[in-house]
Formats: sequence, C-alpha cells, structure tokens
Amino acid sequence: MAEAHLVREARGIGPEAFEAFLGTREEPEWLRQARQEAWQILRETPKPGPDDEAWRRTDIRALSIEDLVTVMVGDGVTPPEEMRQIVERQDDLAGGLLLFDGQPALRWVDERLERRGLIFTDLLTAVREHQDQVAPYLDQVVRPGDGFFAAMNAAFWRNGIFLYVPRDLEIPLPLRAVIGLQGAPTDFSRILIVVEPGAQVTFIDERLADDAMGAAFHNGIVEIHLKENARLTYIALQNWGRYMWNFTHERASVDRDSTLDWVVVGMGAGVTKTFLEVDLVGRGATAYMSGVFFFDGQQHADYDTEQDHIAPHTKSDLLYKVALKDRARSVWQGMIRAHPGAQKTDAYQANRNLILSPHARADSIPGLEIMANDLRCTHGATVGQINEEELFYLMSRGLSRAVATRLIVEGFFAPVLDRIPVPDIRRQVDAIIHRKLGVPSEEEF
Repeated sequence: MAEAHLVREARGIGPEAFEAFLGTREEPEWLRQARQEAWQILRETPKPGPDDEAWRRTDIRALSIEDLVTVMVGDGVTPPEEMRQIVERQDDLAGGLLLFDGQPALRWVDERLERRGLIFTDLLTAVREHQDQVAPYLDQVVRPGDGFFAAMNAAFWRNGIFLYVPRDLEIPLPLRAVIGLQGAPTDFSRILIVVEPGAQVTFIDERLADDAMGAAFHNGIVEIHLKENARLTYIALQNWGRYMWNFTHERASVDRDSTLDWVVVGMGAGVTKTFLEVDLVGRGATAYMSGVFFFDGQQHADYDTEQDHIAPHTKSDLLYKVALKDRARSVWQGMIRAHPGAQKTDAYQANRNLILSPHARADSIPGLEIMANDLRCTHGATVGQINEEELFYLMSRGLSRAVATRLIVEGFFAPVLDRIPVPDIRRQVDAIIHRKLGVPSEEEF
C-alpha cells in the first residue's frame, strides 16, 4: 500500500477554506486572480438539483459539499507499483506521466521530441516553466461559468496534465498519463491539451482508484485546443472505485481541417455526471466521438454530449455503446447543434444499450437543434436485451451461458473498441468486462 502522509487542513468551499487553499499555493498572479474570479462565480452558482433539466435524472442530494476536503498538504507520495508500470519507459510509448494523490510521481519523455518542442508534464510544473504556452489557453474552452462543478474546479484545482505539441510535429507513438488515487479522498485535477497547426498525437488518459479507498470525490476538467490541420486521438479510460462521486466538464475546440478522434471508456465510479462537448469552429473540422460503458451493481452514469457545429462543411459522428447489469442505470442526453451559417454540416449520433438484468435501466435522449438549412443531421437510439436465439446457438456449440453472454457483450462493444489504436488499452478494457461478467478470459476456456 502507498503512504501518502496527507495532512487535511480545510473542508468545503467557503471563504475560510478558499483562503486556506490559496495560502498553500505558490502561483503567478494571473493564475491567482483567475482562481478568485472562479470562486466568486462558484459562490453565486447553486448546487445542481432535480429541478435543473440537465440534472433531473441524476440525484446528488446525498453529496455534502461542506464535507469535501479541499485543502491537503502532503510530504511525498509512493504510488503502487502497478500504477508505475503502466507509464514506465517502454518501447511502444513516447512518454509517460503519473500523478498520484495529486502529486507528480513519475515522468519521462523521449528527449528527441522534447528538443523539438514537445511539452508533456504536470500542470503545476507547466504553469511555472511554460507560462507562455499555458496562460493563453487555461479556462478558455471550459469556463468557470459553465456550471457549478466547472467553477469549483477552476477555483480549487490542485494539479493535472499539460500536453503541448508544437507546429508540424508528428508524435509517432502514444503519450500515456495516469491520474491515480489511493490516500486522498478528493481529486481536483484538469487536463489541458494544445495541438498546434499540422501536429499529430495520440494521448491516453487513465483515471485509476480501487474500491478499497471507500468514499471519494473527483471533479475534473478537460480542455482541448486543436489548431488548423492538426490531428488528435484522445483515449480516456475511467476506472475509478465504485464509491467515487465523479463529475467532469470536457470540451474540445476543433479548428479548420483538423480531426479529433475521441474515445471514452467508462467502467468505474459510483455516480458519474459528465458534460462532453465538441465545438467545430473551423471549416472542414471533423470529430469522431466513441464510447464504451459497462456498469453493474448500483452504479449510475449520466453522459451529456454536444456536437456543436459552428463553421460550415464540418462533420461529427458519435457512437456510444452501453451495457448494464444488476441495478445499474445509465443516462445519455445527446444534442447535435448546427448554428446559423453552418451549412453542409454532416452529423450523426447513435446510442445503443444492452440490458443484462431485469432491474437495470437505460435512458437515451437524442436531440437536434438546427439553425441552418443545407445539411444532414440524423440520430438514433436503441435499448434491448440479449437475443435468446443467439445464446442458444452458442450454447449448442458447447459454451456455458456465462461464456456465451461474454462473447455477445464483446461483439456488442467491438465496433467501438476497434477504434482504439492501442492494443494494451483494448486488453485492459477486455479484462474489466470479464471481471464485471464474472467469466473467464479467452485463454481460460
């Protein structure tokens, strides 16, 4: 077990807690001022409740904001070996970074890429050493006014990941980061990605904590700035412990002739509410949004997505696939928005849900908001159970019902998992699916 040696100093988000938090920070004045502005917005923004349309299917009344630990001072952390192994130097990565309980614990980057201007480090280090690359972009895609939890993060974020890819630099191998928790009960982290014109990169973002840490809270922000003719493949794997309250605001700004391939894998946490949006701001911008989600037990997950077409001749394609077991519940609310002038928009969204237990529930709510007149926008949603004829066919070939179910679930997820260009991530997801289904892996039957 890791030893974090954390000293808890303040709880809640009131004036005393915020002043105590600022007292632990050594940051430039521009960032301090940004935090104070965010905190003022937070004070004026009520905690979401069932009367808020975006929140009426996710009940967070049991979450006590006043009890959140918002100030912690530690004297060093030792992460578990299994977390270190994920990001340690290896031939199939260009760099690795581990944040454990909010503190940088491991970092390495290919020196040849660093010499060409690549920056891949924790966000606090970036604020100190790369201010010119951080300051113009922080709080510009996800703003404190976007919601209660967005304002809370902007005021209280402790650390995060910063990725900056300079003009025309193509990163040949993925960069991989892990944000892990074990001793800290709260995590306020954020990811800031800037990909300059003509650059290309694949980034793997993993969130890890096990059930043993008990009740915990995560508030995260992801900001992506994708410049002209750039390409980003962003793979996000969320595997928090099942007692985690998990709230995130995630948004990408995609400029002219750029392509974003955004794959989200959600398997953990007890309660999740995620706002995930792509703004297509430049002519010819393209975004592929894919998701694989498997929830069991009492897990509750609510994903609110937006495909925001602002410029003409833009394309977006969303496919989210969800499997639910036991008494788990999922909510997907999707919106395609075509602004005035966004002619020749080509947009599609689909949400497919597989129900594995009689008490599981999936709510699927697609939507269109069209303000242009020369475009193609379509959507679809399905909720269904496993076909008994398919089960019978597999079982007639000698497979048990459990293994047959597993094969069907894997086939259901395959169209999205095939979009993940990193074999190790696909193996990780397969292992989680096996555990949730309680059946052996392929090698075991």
